[in-house]
Amino acid sequence: MTDHTTPHPRVEDLLAQLTLPEKIGLLHQWQAAVPRLALPGFRTGTEALHGVAWLGRATVFPQVIGLASSWNPDLVRAVGAAAGDEVRAKHHADPDRVGLNVWAPVVNPLRDPRWGRNEEGWSEDPWLTGRLATAYAHGLRGDHPERLRTAPTVKHFLGYNNETDRATTSSNLPPRVLHEYELPAFRAPLAAGAAIAAMASYNLVDGVPAHLSPLINAELRRWAPDEVLVVGDAGAISNIADVQGHLPDHVSGFAAALRAGIDSFTEDDADSGPTVARLTEALRRGLITADDVDRAARRVLTLRLRLGDLDPPHTDPYAQTTPEIIDCPAHRELAREAARQSVVLLHNTGLLPLPAQPRVAVLGPLADVVYEDWYSGTLPYAVTTYQALAERLPQVTTHPGADRIALRVAEGYVGCPDDPDGGALTVGADPAWFDVHDWGRDTVALRAVGNGRHVGAADDGTLVNDRPGPGGWVVRETFQFDPLPDGTVLLRHLATDRYVTVDDDGRLRVDGDGTAFAIDLIADGAAEAAALAAAADVAVVTLGNHPMVGGRETEDRIDLALPARQEAMLRAVHAANPRTVLVVTSSYPYAIGWAQKHLPAVLWSAHGGQEHGAALAEVLLGDAEPGGRLTQTWYTDAAELPDLLDYDVIGADSTYLYYRGDPLYPFGHGLSYTRFEYSGLRLSAPVVAAGEQVEVSVEVTNTGDRTGAEVVQLYTRQRRSRVKQPLRQLRDFARITLAPGERQTVTLRLDTTELAWWDSDRGALVVEDATHTVLVGRSATDVRQVGAVTVRGEPVQRRPRLHTASGAR
Repeated sequence: MTDHTTPHPRVEDLLAQLTLPEKIGLLHQWQAAVPRLALPGFRTGTEALHGVAWLGRATVFPQVIGLASSWNPDLVRAVGAAAGDEVRAKHHADPDRVGLNVWAPVVNPLRDPRWGRNEEGWSEDPWLTGRLATAYAHGLRGDHPERLRTAPTVKHFLGYNNETDRATTSSNLPPRVLHEYELPAFRAPLAAGAAIAAMASYNLVDGVPAHLSPLINAELRRWAPDEVLVVGDAGAISNIADVQGHLPDHVSGFAAALRAGIDSFTEDDADSGPTVARLTEALRRGLITADDVDRAARRVLTLRLRLGDLDPPHTDPYAQTTPEIIDCPAHRELAREAARQSVVLLHNTGLLPLPAQPRVAVLGPLADVVYEDWYSGTLPYAVTTYQALAERLPQVTTHPGADRIALRVAEGYVGCPDDPDGGALTVGADPAWFDVHDWGRDTVALRAVGNGRHVGAADDGTLVNDRPGPGGWVVRETFQFDPLPDGTVLLRHLATDRYVTVDDDGRLRVDGDGTAFAIDLIADGAAEAAALAAAADVAVVTLGNHPMVGGRETEDRIDLALPARQEAMLRAVHAANPRTVLVVTSSYPYAIGWAQKHLPAVLWSAHGGQEHGAALAEVLLGDAEPGGRLTQTWYTDAAELPDLLDYDVIGADSTYLYYRGDPLYPFGHGLSYTRFEYSGLRLSAPVVAAGEQVEVSVEVTNTGDRTGAEVVQLYTRQRRSRVKQPLRQLRDFARITLAPGERQTVTLRLDTTELAWWDSDRGALVVEDATHTVLVGRSATDVRQVGAVTVRGEPVQRRPRLHTASGAR
């Protein structure tokens, strides 16, 4: 790789020919063309979190937290390569709209499962986050020795794990947390040369807007072998003078961001005018210099050079990546394989895999749907759990478990058109029926039975039944029933926080003081689901979240509870048929202690993309092994968690590293349909010097009667230290597949440099002279083999104790 301190001659030649105004024009997300130099237009920021997003039809892979659950870097890299190819194909079809700088992967460690964007991250462990994110970024960028397939951007730098008031909250990071927990996840993909760029985050860090953080240059940029382009998040630089009130005006804020190391300003959508005007005025005021502009423009041009954007099209090694590759058969199969490997068996007393040819009732709100999330592409097709099982089994029934209601006022019933286009909700003699879908925190969506469309508020406030479902940046399809003393309810529209009123024309509108509605129960969803369960051999209950509702970007969760109506339906089904399997499909962990205690089997997967149902069916029926493992802790209750804004994972005993309680499901957990035994732990040396590697070998045997996948995990624990150390910390892992009776020697590596902790007194990472317990097993708490290694590191002097004179107080 080129040393990023050495300017590229072609870039320097371009810089010399560009005027200062033209260079400033390069610093916005949408860069104008410079025809006199044959410099085309360019834009940063194509979303490719788990496939291409926001650009129409594309292969939709499992959410990132699902991909991570595979513990398979090779698979993750292949998914990244597929996404990169689809970005290239869309770029070739529409180069002005589709840029090659992709905003992925997210590498914020999943410190707290209540974070609204939990599905975007890889793990609560920074090392595992770095390893998997590096694999995905490698896939996105490609293997060509000179040209990038795409330019991956790690985000969001730094200390970003809360959505509520995210632009005004400060993530306070003690030095050890900064250097041992937050920075390593960003360092890995940049140091490997897999990521090419980085995005700053909305929040403040230790009271300073992240876009002005000295860590951008002091840490972020020094890790990578090549230049790193740093982009601003959407509208975030304007926040510096607006909601953050950190500087007096936008000119000062934009100037400070440029000086701090921001190279590309993501402001005002495609309109670069305000950014150019503010930076130009900053130059006039002397807040920035021409050298500041040159430095950022150089990074922009360097990235474009590596993408081939400055070269003739016939030199493009990716020229043959045409639109035919989008959702091609190979990508479909990869999507199914990724979904298969992402499924985690949380609990099983023998019901799974299902017996041959059972009668199955597939129940719950996720039984016959596949959802996109905010950063998904448009599903080219979707295989639901019900569809996949119905194709395989002779008798399969389904029910969403939702209550069916009618809404009534004194003048009559609420009705709506039954045609596919829907229309306004009005009061009249003929009632419409609505299915009530509960997405937690008393948030419901209403689906009109007549046309299958959801109810939402139009721009003028009129309620209409013309929506495919909740979605969009502002979700206008969710409501809350606020009870009144007489048993009626007010219908509150959550996006506007206004009540629904019947106007003088009989239309339902979001305004006014609210009309009292009586709810007539037409069908009890839980009871109907329970009846189907009673008539089946096995009930498969599919519960979880809607990715667009609650616990999403801009909104954190306040607890870990399942939606109340969903849990009630689960309990009713189990009472009707004890042979009930719970399948949780969600973007984040839930507190499902009742299910763990009472049900014979529980599975989890993230929202799995277009092949979600096919993969789940294969696992339920035993055609595929549930090879997934959790990459974050599942807690029994939110009461076990510290405040969401407490970023001190060490002081707060957060994450599997420091948590001292008994989790519902530990980090690394996942069961198999077969059994594995561990034996014969061996270390390559009992004593090593700091900086050396230790090989840790163990024999793993499949003692069951079917082929199975296992993730062998290596942890260490430092026995004595001057500072508080993790209770255990992941150091390496290996995913293996063994036939019945097969034994394999698995060799893992322990890099002793990774045993370092941050010594604030020295301002450096140090490896202490200490003995470390070596733990090998199936999860962070399911340890099968134990050993020890002594590492000869630096002697770290203990701080002297302060003694007081006798009798002093």
